[in-house]
Amino acid sequence: MARITMDHIVKKYGDGFPAVNDVSIDVADGEFMILVGPSGCGKSTLLRMIVGLEDITSGDMIIGDRRVNDLAPRERNLAMVFQNYALYPHLTVYENIAFPLRLAKMPDDEVDRLVRDAADTLELNEHLERKPGNLSGGQRQRVAMGRAIVRQADAFLFDEPLSNLDAKLRGQMRTEIARLQKRLGITTVYVTHDQTEAMTLGDRVAVLKRGLLQQLATPRELYENPGNLFVAGFIGSPPMNFLPATVEGTKVQLPFGSVDIPADRAERAAGRGLLIAGIRPEHFEDASLAAADGRTGSTFRAKVEVVEWLGNETYAYIPFESPDEVKAQLLQLEKDLDGEALRTQLVVSLDGGSRIAEGEEAEIWVDGSRMHLFDPATGENLTVDHERAGRIPGAEVAAGAPTEG
Repeated sequence: MARITMDHIVKKYGDGFPAVNDVSIDVADGEFMILVGPSGCGKSTLLRMIVGLEDITSGDMIIGDRRVNDLAPRERNLAMVFQNYALYPHLTVYENIAFPLRLAKMPDDEVDRLVRDAADTLELNEHLERKPGNLSGGQRQRVAMGRAIVRQADAFLFDEPLSNLDAKLRGQMRTEIARLQKRLGITTVYVTHDQTEAMTLGDRVAVLKRGLLQQLATPRELYENPGNLFVAGFIGSPPMNFLPATVEGTKVQLPFGSVDIPADRAERAAGRGLLIAGIRPEHFEDASLAAADGRTGSTFRAKVEVVEWLGNETYAYIPFESPDEVKAQLLQLEKDLDGEALRTQLVVSLDGGSRIAEGEEAEIWVDGSRMHLFDPATGENLTVDHERAGRIPGAEVAAGAPTEG
């Protein structure tokens, strides 16, 4: 096992465009690190630079205590699992797993021991004599993982390994990969565009956008303290609601009325003029149910356009109008998020017991203490708690936080 340090890594292609732009990430020994972001953000390029399949324009790639910039992939002792499995169709499962050991001219008895140990770990014993064409997608991915395990590498690198699987199988394989990584305790870097995978698998998550590191934090820190609009919009499903807002004292004026927020948050956003308020769907509730639970706080009345009842919860959709400045920022955010539509509507998640119906004016409770306020010009989260937000590049000095890697 080994620590992986990416120190000011830059990758520029022939046209001078930086696919990866001054990224610094320190992956601890045994850590499960996720690289996440929309298509074209540089996450796969970064992974390929770790393994040696892409040259590094500038910066240092350090694995363990070795600078590996100029080392060939075979000299880095890393195991990579690809999206397309990369199995040999004419070889059995046993021989596919054994392939890197055969290349290393390892004795047959040692090959057999390692292959059977890996097959036992991955529950592949009964499939060892089958060919990949006779396996399911999940079984093929486990064979690819078995081939990585037997190499006894310093680290595992996964490049979107579950994207070819159906939704149910993805969920099962996520659990298997997490269990396997914990059992082996091996340093792992995992690339995905799926924020659900990022939130459920990683010890820490690096969110990338257009080659730049936006935030490096634990899943909980990202969810509760996004550093900017992009991270807030990317992490969470359904996504965070974004509304035009102005702060007056300890109240935030929204299209539906005013909401009380904590004094320290209001102070950080005071005198800033028009802002973007961000609040997640689950921080709302049917006001009658909130009152029955003894919850205090702000409520507002609004006409509900659409209601989706899912049994245990209800989604209500409430349209609103945004000023041009907010519309422009949300349109750019939509492009940054790879085209995921951000309609000017409030999505609220209510208890399944709510009787709110389509077309009626409803009273909605909101937890103002969970609201974030963003600068529409820069996208910066003005109310972020830096002590609970991991690392936000560019914000360390302002926040007085120590810089990292």
